[in-house]
Amino acid sequence: MSVFFVILLNFLPLRKNWIMRILALAATYLFSVTTIYSNDLANLLGMLLGFCAYVIVFHRGRWVEKLTTVLIFYPTVIAVNYLEETTGRRLFFAITNAPSGITLGWTREQLFMSTAINTLFLLLRLLFWIGAWLFLRKYLRQVRSNLTTKMWLIIDTLMLASFVAIFTIIYFMPANFAIVYPICSASIFSSFGCIYLASYICNSVQTAYRVQELELRQSYYADRMRDEERVRSIYHDLKNHLLVLEAQAGNGQAVEASIAELQSQIQAYENYYHTGNAVLDILIRDKAKIAQQEQIDFSAAISFADDGLVAPLDISTIFGNAIDNAIEASRKLAQEQRLITVRANRVRDMMVITVENNAPAMTGNLEKTTKKDTFLHGFGLSNIRNAVQKYDGQCSTSYENGMFVLQIVIPVSLA
Repeated sequence: MSVFFVILLNFLPLRKNWIMRILALAATYLFSVTTIYSNDLANLLGMLLGFCAYVIVFHRGRWVEKLTTVLIFYPTVIAVNYLEETTGRRLFFAITNAPSGITLGWTREQLFMSTAINTLFLLLRLLFWIGAWLFLRKYLRQVRSNLTTKMWLIIDTLMLASFVAIFTIIYFMPANFAIVYPICSASIFSSFGCIYLASYICNSVQTAYRVQELELRQSYYADRMRDEERVRSIYHDLKNHLLVLEAQAGNGQAVEASIAELQSQIQAYENYYHTGNAVLDILIRDKAKIAQQEQIDFSAAISFADDGLVAPLDISTIFGNAIDNAIEASRKLAQEQRLITVRANRVRDMMVITVENNAPAMTGNLEKTTKKDTFLHGFGLSNIRNAVQKYDGQCSTSYENGMFVLQIVIPVSLA
């Protein structure tokens, strides 16, 4: 019971209320000890509905993650419990030749043998779940909320065949049909394989992001070195520039042109931001450059020294999607109306992130994409919300007087 509980806990996090955790531990006992027989529709449906209710009530996560949990673990528990019951019963009757159906005619030796075999198979089931935990623990820890809804649905599609097969084969097939046993074994194998697949996809996403992050850092530092070299060159020639300005003192237009030229030469260097987070420095500079190209008034006041609270991939998801959405909305406005402001700061035990931008008139669902291709677009705010929820944060949106406001609050430690 406790081993199966730990496996579920590592795949999908529990709610943080301790009472709920205790109740969840007790609920897993019911799943782990329920005996499954052939043609046993009551227990098959009862465990399915009960397990669905258990995942919804006691575990945190998106609906697609909870669906995956049911599709992976329900067939496994059914298969293990069924194999234990049928194999143990076959072994008992093969050894003792006891009459089937009732226990009244059993001898004391037969009753003792029944207890011993039942205890043996309970021990084997415990050893199975311990072995499963030892095998899966590395992969379970790697399965997190980095997968998109489409990725989870791919895994669900693969598990659907196993889910349907285990249910129908036990309900429709007689117990003496040998085909039931390999199908049960294959169902267990498929479940563990899908956990490995989810882990592999997570690792691939993380690896791809790390490669992209290294490329961005390399480009960032190369650009910064060039801009600093340019500023040092301007500083070196500053005496000569002042002499030129002095000579042009009587020509206002020439002085203004010289000043504008100096400003343009150092403007690129001023676009570097110091947020306290290296990943965020690169991201904000990149978004600021895009905003400048789109003639958007962009400003950022960010203090994000989070001491590793938020993973780099989630920082990219939160700030990247928020600013991309703001830039997309700004493109629809006249140039003089284009404005984006990004603020992030720690307020007591909360990290507060606010992204404001002028936007066209909005009605209805603020989180629904305005693009025609809703299949490929419209996941920005949803992905932000999913990333924030991983840290027990809250995300809210509002629109008033032509201003769209996205506010994110993430709890942080006071230590």
